[in-house]
Amino acid sequence: MFVNKSHEFRLYPTDSQKEFLAQHFGSCRFVYNHFLRQRIDFYAANKGKKKQGLNYFDTNKMLTILKKNPQLVWLRDVNSQSLQCSLRHLDVAYNNFFNKHSQFPKFKNKHGRQSFQIPQHFSIDTQKSTLNILKFDPIKTVYHRPIKGEMKSITISKTTTGKYFASILCEIENSVKVKKTGPKIGIDLGLKSFLVTSGGESVATPQFLRVSEQKLKRLQRRLARKVKGSNNRNKAKIKVALVHEKIVNQRKDFLHKLSTRLVRENQAIFAEDLNVKGMTANHCIAKSVCDAGWSEFIRQLKYKSEWSGTMFGKIDRFFPSSKRHHACGWINDSLTLKDREWICQGCGEVVDRDFNAAQNILQFGKLQSTGGHPETQRSGRPRATKLVTEPRIHRI
Repeated sequence: MFVNKSHEFRLYPTDSQKEFLAQHFGSCRFVYNHFLRQRIDFYAANKGKKKQGLNYFDTNKMLTILKKNPQLVWLRDVNSQSLQCSLRHLDVAYNNFFNKHSQFPKFKNKHGRQSFQIPQHFSIDTQKSTLNILKFDPIKTVYHRPIKGEMKSITISKTTTGKYFASILCEIENSVKVKKTGPKIGIDLGLKSFLVTSGGESVATPQFLRVSEQKLKRLQRRLARKVKGSNNRNKAKIKVALVHEKIVNQRKDFLHKLSTRLVRENQAIFAEDLNVKGMTANHCIAKSVCDAGWSEFIRQLKYKSEWSGTMFGKIDRFFPSSKRHHACGWINDSLTLKDREWICQGCGEVVDRDFNAAQNILQFGKLQSTGGHPETQRSGRPRATKLVTEPRIHRI
């Protein structure tokens, strides 16, 4: 089994290299925006005809003609393969939109994160700590970890804070052995606690955005007072971007460490398929939901489980994990978001909301993997029910 892994390293280019990098960023951005406009106009002019849109090969031929334009001779100074990669990224964005995997492609601007890709003809020198790419002198690079696997491509990027990075994509042969021993857990994600496991472990929510919110407000007020286009405004923008960068790095560090530990310690992990986008429509909890990073955490659990042989499964989002008592199956239809504990009328037991949800997710995940489902009892019925294993199809 071959998997793709990326290694990101910090670059320290010279002033002349920064200017040439800026030219690469601008040229790739121009090509992307130019052909995005060409594809939009072509579709509007040929809607309903046999050929309604342009593809990658059409835009690649048009790029060759575009570079011959006397007013765009500066496109020839840039690595041609990087320009072609911009067209490839545009084509992927179009296909994702028509396959309903993402929104319609947007025009790129020079104020956000900048990047360009180099598919081949690059090399690294770990002894001299340099990166060698076409049309560039060796760029100083800090290699803080060994590079494993076969290098496929490299992406040079610049953050909004002015830092440069090189992300090297490598193909690694990974021999996955399915775990046959170890605990199986269900996890319930929440706001009061980031997650509660069926084993009783509770991980507190770090709330990185909330911690830095006051400092961020102060810096944003200072930014609003600056004159647009002035050097002081640019300095204030960098200060705001540094705070956002720190929040992102803190959140990534927390999610990676937690997801890695859970995958290493357990044989199987089950989680709920949360509708995060729908939750952000509620203005009362939208900021906390976005600050938690649930979607990124589930994504990390999924691919790390595939790499390590851990079983990972999602249960249906409509399964009443919080309302159903895991011991007897009675469902509390009157449960609200503010109720952290409730009394089961089926057996009289005091139920902790988060721990009960984690237990239900574990039970349902185990039965779902074998083709069963737990039977539930509505609040109007006096007797409790138990788990049964009737065949039923659920989304995973």
